Amino acid sequence: MKKIILVFILFCNIAAFAQQDPLFTQYMFNKLLVNPAYAGSKEVLTLDMLNRSQWINIDGAPKTFTLSAHTALRNENIGLGFYISRDEVGPVVDQSLMGTYAYRIYMGRSSLAFGLQFGIKYYDFNWNAINVKDADYYFDPQDVRKVSPDANFGVYFQSTRMFLGLSSKQLLQNDYGYAKDKDGKSSFSKLTRHFYMMGGFAVPIDDKIVFRPSLLAKYTANAPLQLDLNASVLFGNVFWVGVSYRSAKALSFLTEFKIAERLKLGYSYDLYMNELQPFNYGSHEIRLGFEFPNHETRMKTPRYF
Repeated sequence: MKKIILVFILFCNIAAFAQQDPLFTQYMFNKLLVNPAYAGSKEVLTLDMLNRSQWINIDGAPKTFTLSAHTALRNENIGLGFYISRDEVGPVVDQSLMGTYAYRIYMGRSSLAFGLQFGIKYYDFNWNAINVKDADYYFDPQDVRKVSPDANFGVYFQSTRMFLGLSSKQLLQNDYGYAKDKDGKSSFSKLTRHFYMMGGFAVPIDDKIVFRPSLLAKYTANAPLQLDLNASVLFGNVFWVGVSYRSAKALSFLTEFKIAERLKLGYSYDLYMNELQPFNYGSHEIRLGFEFPNHETRMKTPRYF
């Protein structure tokens, strides 16, 4: 059964032109992976590492690793950053390296930013990683390797109590994979544009408790709109705990601890309520966040985003 499910996953990854971006449950703690205009918004040097293991107990299920960094410069209007990612599904590996530039306009305690990301994507499909039982001479595929440029754009508004962002990824829609048919012709798979909208606000309950709901909406052609609804609570500016519901029939539980002055640890667990539920033990996501003041920050009020 596991092998049947893996074949289904691979078919979706090769044949479909939708939902090519990795999935993240803890997007609200590192929005740079979704919106380039977020770069520099925390006004400190921020490093973030995330590792996601999806559909535990299914062979070849997605595994994603990301490393990102961003900071505001002494010119407070400019934010710079980068991220690298590796997304693996069975024999398919997608890797990205993206540099980020954001320009921020301050309006009192609020700001409006515009961001661009440019970089490359590397796609690798290794047919040798698939064990084919009783293969005949017609099955003789070639490994696929493709490097493509890519670009993302975003707009991000933030105040002390709310945030709102719009972004689009894979703007260039380049070809990234191919396979030769029996006539020797090549057919290409194309990176499709993904559109994101995110928003949230903070409601202080008292001096030590803050309620923070948020929303992430994701859309791309030939795929249903995906919604991620989250409700989180901050205790004493040290401990976050929350729950999310994803429209793809998944329930997520997440938390973040401030374990040192400049170090945060986050964890989330996804529980699926769809056809895959009997065959997997859910998904795990672990992240580490580091924050280093690099110059005097502009905002003195508590930061919830």
